[in-house]
Amino acid sequence: MQVLPRQEEPPFGQTQERGNYMTSADDRPDEGSEPGEDSGELAFPSDPSSSDEAAEADEDAEVSEDAEVSEDTIAQIQQAVDELRRQLGKVIVGQEEVIDQLLLSLLSGGHCLLVGVPGLAKTLLISTLARALSLTFNRIQFTPDLMPADITGTEILEQDSDGRRNLQFVQGPIFANVILADEINRAPAKVQSALLEAMQERQVTIGKETHP
Repeated sequence: MQVLPRQEEPPFGQTQERGNYMTSADDRPDEGSEPGEDSGELAFPSDPSSSDEAAEADEDAEVSEDAEVSEDTIAQIQQAVDELRRQLGKVIVGQEEVIDQLLLSLLSGGHCLLVGVPGLAKTLLISTLARALSLTFNRIQFTPDLMPADITGTEILEQDSDGRRNLQFVQGPIFANVILADEINRAPAKVQSALLEAMQERQVTIGKETHP
């Protein structure tokens, strides 16, 4: 038995001589045609890569446009932060790291725990920040006898001009843009729970009603 060497298939569209006749990769008969009939030219679909490339180009353009908007926004925020840092530096001196961490907490929408000995201008720092941003500011001094209604507010009975009486909610000091809770570790657990709801949920519950 003689082993013949394996012949490689020609590239698509090229011809290769086999024996006494020429064959072409394009000379493939149609289905159902008789042997020997002319199959004609084959119609190939258009290259889908062109449409894919156009779609990718559009996506790249949209991404680049979003990136430009994002860079402009970041630049504006950075400029505002630098200006706010300068304004705070006019009042608070030597506390650059504390100011940076405070601004980071403000931009992230979180809360900041200030720990330090008396006399380090913690209250002045927070009140100055509120004034620089034109925000309302309240300071709450926590004591062991403090009640939740003292910080969240309470309902009082009022009488209108017609002589009818109804309950009117009076907001507590928690309803402000910036709150300084001084010596929170001295407050009872129920007061801390009421403060935690305001910190986490951005609301307070009085009786059966919830006030954002």
